[in-house]
Amino acid sequence: FVYEDSMALHVLKFGGTSVGSVAAIRATTEIVRVARAEAELVLVVSAMSGVTDTLLRGAYTAASGDGTTFGQLATELEARHTASVIELVPDERERETVTARIRGYLKEFRTLCHGIHVLGELTPRALDMISSLGERLNAPQVAAALRAAGVPASAVDAAEVIVTNDRFGDATPDLALTKIRADQRLRPLLERKLVPVVTGFLGATPAGVTTTLGRGGSDYSAAIIGAALEADEVVFYKEVDGVMTGDPQLVPDARVLPLLSYDEISELAYFGAKVLHPKAIQPLVDRGIAVRFKNTFNPSYPGSVIVPKATPVPGTIKAVTAIRGLSLVTVAGRGMLGVPGIAARTFGAVAQVNASVLMISQASSEQSICFALPTAITPAVVAALRDELGSELERRDIDGVGVDDNTVILTVVGAGLRGTPGVAGRIFTVLGEAGINIHAIALGSSECSISLVVDAADADNAVRAAHQLTVLAA
Repeated sequence: FVYEDSMALHVLKFGGTSVGSVAAIRATTEIVRVARAEAELVLVVSAMSGVTDTLLRGAYTAASGDGTTFGQLATELEARHTASVIELVPDERERETVTARIRGYLKEFRTLCHGIHVLGELTPRALDMISSLGERLNAPQVAAALRAAGVPASAVDAAEVIVTNDRFGDATPDLALTKIRADQRLRPLLERKLVPVVTGFLGATPAGVTTTLGRGGSDYSAAIIGAALEADEVVFYKEVDGVMTGDPQLVPDARVLPLLSYDEISELAYFGAKVLHPKAIQPLVDRGIAVRFKNTFNPSYPGSVIVPKATPVPGTIKAVTAIRGLSLVTVAGRGMLGVPGIAARTFGAVAQVNASVLMISQASSEQSICFALPTAITPAVVAALRDELGSELERRDIDGVGVDDNTVILTVVGAGLRGTPGVAGRIFTVLGEAGINIHAIALGSSECSISLVVDAADADNAVRAAHQLTVLAA
């Protein structure tokens, strides 16, 4: 097999389900074998299904004083991965090399958990070390399975490639340094006609300390590497045929969207669609890199293609999604009318506790501001607001800081929505007919989304009602 110098470079990302079992890894191997005829490839892989949760369970039980559970879990993980290697890798010497590497990672897991148990403390740094082991366990066996199938491959630890800051649990990549590392570590493998199999989810500080990019961060890893290598395309392999008009578990008639814009997929990812890490699209948008979503278990299906700018079809609603586990916080009072700086002070207080605001709505009278954010951070936000606005609360210029828990943001997405008369009316009509009460509304600045806050108890019905309006783009 001979590569042409002009071959494209594709980054393929395989999630936990796509590499979560022997059958899935074999399906992935066949996809790679076929795709390699058309392009040079870099793979990014997640941990096997459920492995990260098992590792975290070991860490948390150790911190709680349990000195035995983590050892039992390590034994279970070793048995699972060893059994996979036995089935995937026929060569005995190769098999022993891979299983030795797996045992080494699980020895590290035991050592870390023992230290946590002795100290009675689980630091963010230790948590990143432990949660990153799932990908490190999986990449060597995927690479070995590829070699067994005749595809030259080499496992690569992303800590050698992706450089980040030291915000453990949610690290931010340094794209300039990562590009240098990618050129140093990955391009030589590509020049040797090898397929790098890179661990997703993790990176490292410039000093080499392991970090993670947040849950779901393997998608982000693929985007970072795609951007660093200036890939021609990044393909995300999932267990569905592409990006859907709605959650098929809620909406039985959900359909695959063949074409979306960067803006549309960004809105869907941000507002809860389980298609992409919310941050993952940005490095690809910045460089105009093509994006595709495909099904590992139905690889012949064309999937969904993401393009820089889709042709707007006026009024078209392409998809409906919901983000759950939110609270709606309201700052209101007649004394706010015309007072400069209230909004700035409100969101300054929110920023002090590092809270992420997902949606903002302000009354035109300036007498109230409401915003949605994750429920878990809400108590800290409310305390910060009451501290910052204490004088106004005491004078009754602000009536109070209200909290409505158990709320959901429902978002409808489609290019050109905001500029089309009557779209909001159609949405409100179908929700009204379904008996859904709307607490707040916001129009996306990208002009391709409308978001509404509804009660959590109404979320499923709201998604189904709004989904009636979806129409596949022409």
